[in-house]
Amino acid sequence: MSVPNVIIHRDADMLAKAVAARVVTRTVDVQSGKGSASLVLTGGTVGIATLAEIAASPARDAIDWRNLDIWWGDERFLPSGHPERNETGARQALLDHVDVDPARVHVMRGPDSGMTAEESAEAYADELRRAARPEDHGPAPSFDVMMLGMGPDGHVASLFPGMPALYETRPVVAVHGSPKPPPTRISLTLPVIQGSREVWLIAAGEEKAGAVRLALSDSGPMQVPAAGARGRQRTLFLLDRAAASKIPSSLGRLSSP
Repeated sequence: MSVPNVIIHRDADMLAKAVAARVVTRTVDVQSGKGSASLVLTGGTVGIATLAEIAASPARDAIDWRNLDIWWGDERFLPSGHPERNETGARQALLDHVDVDPARVHVMRGPDSGMTAEESAEAYADELRRAARPEDHGPAPSFDVMMLGMGPDGHVASLFPGMPALYETRPVVAVHGSPKPPPTRISLTLPVIQGSREVWLIAAGEEKAGAVRLALSDSGPMQVPAAGARGRQRTLFLLDRAAASKIPSSLGRLSSP
């Protein structure tokens, strides 16, 4: 796994703009090299703001949207179109405004599909297996970029401290009894996160500062799941000043005034 690189931006608005620009640049670079790219989206305030910034940017047209696979790191087990679903936020902020191939938008299904949470997780695992190539060396694609938010407790995706999902070797699991509502969710697991080429952890706000500090320390992923979120080739902690306020100044570099 890669050693994290910390980049600090002035505030949450600047963070969303900077991450959006980084998404466009990285996606274009990957597509220039191999024709297609894969991107894992995250929800949350900054995650959705980032997608809105991509939609608003003239540079978005540099992306070949028809040759981009869109995945999610986790999803709330709620019906399609529910306002609290990550998918709903992503569609409203970005996906409804660009020419994505619907077959390449990989949605975690909700209860309106007729599936249980366990069946939805297995269906998503099947999609991952079908998309994986021999060079990925596992049951899921080695995603080009996986974006992850981080909770004040250090959770990433729907992997919460001390919960059984952190011990899973399956690529996707149903999570029950989430400490953050709604209680039932679908989540990728740490092995899939760690199989990604790049992992970007995005956090804003002083309430995240303690978790960021622990995630960059020697804490174990069972206590601080974000400590286990590392990419194979690159790991970025993309933070605003408030979220970075408790880490040593030697760990981060200020990227914007």
